[in-house]
Amino acid sequence: MDRTAEKNYNKWIWILSILIPLAVAILFSVRIPGVDRLGFLPPIYASINALTAVLLIAAVVSIKKGNRKRHESLMKTCILLSALFLVMYVAYHMTSDSTAYGGEGAMKYVYFFILITHILLSIGVIPFVLITYVRALNGKFEMHRKIAKITFPIWLYVAITGVIVYLMISPYYPA
Repeated sequence: MDRTAEKNYNKWIWILSILIPLAVAILFSVRIPGVDRLGFLPPIYASINALTAVLLIAAVVSIKKGNRKRHESLMKTCILLSALFLVMYVAYHMTSDSTAYGGEGAMKYVYFFILITHILLSIGVIPFVLITYVRALNGKFEMHRKIAKITFPIWLYVAITGVIVYLMISPYYPA
């Protein structure tokens, strides 16, 4: 890949890495009138997070066994699932009020620690995922491996904590 194409990819990676969280933040303040609450979505997008975590692990196992094609397919599926999660998450929050965590004591602090780290790392992982993917796409496998060692644990943490946050807050969703 020539230097100009690489600069172009990097420009788009950073634009998307800024626009995605910004769009989510803006859309959180939008309420769609006349649309029934999409209360069925949280368990679906929590399941998507769980599936993403499993597939991320399967992808690492696949590449360690030398199965590049399976690894590539699994990683593309993880990216697709993450995008699907994001669409559902935003749709839910555009049609529903936020649910307050009702736990008390130490569990409240545990919940907020997990939630805050989940949110911050979900924003931070965007450029890592995109850079890792583009490096593989362009055959820069050594550089891909180096950043994947950082991307994988962050992305896995985000996927797993997404499930944990859902499990912790689900008893407080409106009936």
